[in-house]
Amino acid sequence: MISKKKLFSAVGPFFAAIIIIGAIIFSPINWFSRPSAKSIHKAASSMSVNVLKGNDLKNEAMASDKYLPFFGSSELSRVNAYHPSVLAQKYNRSYEPFLLGAPGTQSLTHFFMLNSMGDELKNKKIVFIISPQWFVKEGVGDPMFSLFFSPLQTNDWVMNLGSNDINDQYLAKRLLHFSSVRSDTELKAMMKKIKSGEELSSLDKKRATYNYEILTKEDKLFSKIGITSKSEKIDKKTEELPSTYSFKKLDRQAYKDGEFATSNNEFDISNSFYSKRIAPMKGKLKNSQVDFDYTKSPEFSDFQLVLNQIADKNIDALFVIPPVNKLWSDYTGLSTDMLDLFSKKINYQLKSQGFKHVADYTDKRSQAYFMEDTIHLGWRGWMEMDRDLEKFLQDKNKPSYNMNSEEFLSKEWQNYTDFN
Repeated sequence: MISKKKLFSAVGPFFAAIIIIGAIIFSPINWFSRPSAKSIHKAASSMSVNVLKGNDLKNEAMASDKYLPFFGSSELSRVNAYHPSVLAQKYNRSYEPFLLGAPGTQSLTHFFMLNSMGDELKNKKIVFIISPQWFVKEGVGDPMFSLFFSPLQTNDWVMNLGSNDINDQYLAKRLLHFSSVRSDTELKAMMKKIKSGEELSSLDKKRATYNYEILTKEDKLFSKIGITSKSEKIDKKTEELPSTYSFKKLDRQAYKDGEFATSNNEFDISNSFYSKRIAPMKGKLKNSQVDFDYTKSPEFSDFQLVLNQIADKNIDALFVIPPVNKLWSDYTGLSTDMLDLFSKKINYQLKSQGFKHVADYTDKRSQAYFMEDTIHLGWRGWMEMDRDLEKFLQDKNKPSYNMNSEEFLSKEWQNYTDFN
């Protein structure tokens, strides 16, 4: 039998650590210093769940003029020599990209990130990459939403809730679809009130504020744990680029790199992606996407929440719409007419409300080595975006928005396709 002394020596340090952490989190004293420049630089390329769900690192980064936020999803994780982070480092740009996205992040996650750092982004510029694949019939799935669901950012939104307008009511209704919200009894009750247009009580606001303060301390304590930076890969990729920037020379090099990297398949898909993801089940994928539709989805209204947040903080945004590799869509039966209709719809939603910076690459679907795989920007795609980004950053005109939530939060808009 284990003696009490041995048992204490085994588990004592663990319980002591728990007590110390609890004391720090629940103490009224602020024990935390601001994140270091090294920590922020590491976080900028990490795409870590901790960073996306937290406030400490990304908000500190946005408070400076050094970092340019790139909102998106899985395309940001594909670092080649032409990735925005590599080009910015190699050519000593005035900004460093801060990558705010990961595979599975969609409009609702981006809304909460934007809302949580709205003051830091006020009157600044951002880049926002829109994936057509987000806009499926049901919108973002429960597992992906829950993976990136941030109680910290949600309580931030609740405690600062103003007049409870149609945007808030729509958001509360959407949140009640997800298990991560419904499983929180307190939060679920508040969402039901907001959804119905009922004003939150002072007790509700106090609870949200208390939760926010506790979660903020947890974020400061744990946000740096488990962050794996892409800095080393970015450094290595810069060595592949010429010392002087020239779009024409880089585009030619990107063409050659793409040609070399896609030698084992007929789809201009990177060899590694094809071998791992396509080849093992290629036969099953023929005509597998004939019925896919990205033109009818609640995601259009979720995206409107993002646009409202951008307009509210007078943020100037460059929206990037990647194409789908046509060699691949021809094989799977994914309709190019449907993709063109998606392009018309999302462009209308953007431009009718004053979002004038839209880099829509839908018609680049057949351009060689524009894509790295089936749906992600690749060698020449990143170069095209870099050219549009330069124009966007040089444009000093202030944005002017004319928001129309009533139209774009409606079921009618979610299913609207009549653009003839």
